Amino acid sequence: MLSIFRRLMKNQQGATAIEYTLIASLIAVAAIAAMRTVGGQVNGVLSNVANAMT
Repeated sequence: MLSIFRRLMKNQQGATAIEYTLIASLIAVAAIAAMRTVGGQVNGVLSNVANAMT
């Protein structure tokens, strides 16, 4: 069991894949947060335009 753990710790490909996955997920979370903010602002502008047209 300990030899399997040591072999996993020496394997750099698995660590790199995990790092890239973490970076991609952080970018996705940041993009979602930004889109929600921008979406709310666009919704406000469109509501103002709709109210001005009536």
